[in-house]
Amino acid sequence: MYSVRLAGTEKNYRVGKIVCLARNYSEHIKELGNEVPDKPVLFIKPSSSIIGHRESVVIPSYSGDCHHEVELAVLIGKWGKNISEQKALSHVAGYGVAIDMTLRDVQNTLKEKGLPWEVAKGFDTACPLSEFISADQVPDPHDLHISLQVNGETRQDSSTACMMRRIPAIIRDVSEIFTLEEGDIILTGTPAGVGPVVCGDKMRAEIEKVGSLEVAVQ
Repeated sequence: MYSVRLAGTEKNYRVGKIVCLARNYSEHIKELGNEVPDKPVLFIKPSSSIIGHRESVVIPSYSGDCHHEVELAVLIGKWGKNISEQKALSHVAGYGVAIDMTLRDVQNTLKEKGLPWEVAKGFDTACPLSEFISADQVPDPHDLHISLQVNGETRQDSSTACMMRRIPAIIRDVSEIFTLEEGDIILTGTPAGVGPVVCGDKMRAEIEKVGSLEVAVQ
């Protein structure tokens, strides 16, 4: 099982599930031609999809259109079910940088057929993830510059202030469906600018006050 570490500490968290929120930035919704959802759109990546800093994304042979999606990752530090918005941030141990790798062609085919997305979202190496910093080092997770570059070219450049659903509401909504346990991770959605990567590309994702993440594509 994959573990993540809080920077500057000896604390390691064994990752259980990775719960991902789709369609949380309005400009990203527009660029893909999706509708604004009335309720949160959630899916899960397995912990086996995680890779770390300076490792490599391996695009599966069944896809010809793999996209990057930079996201703020939230590390859960304690058990919770039906968590209120008022108590939600007390369950957060730390924040990290994630890239939600997406097989866009596969996802679109599955969506057209009304089928689940996991094949397009949960494949091995689909979740590059940085180490985490303690939550107390991020005074406001809703006011952070978030960006991603491919081969030095900026593709995504936004702020977590543009989130439609904020972290306390996300944790509330997720915990109504899935019990949250220590080591679970929530991905909070991606801003506009997603696009394809191919073999040989190098990605650098960065979130202000949180850190950076570099991975290659093969």
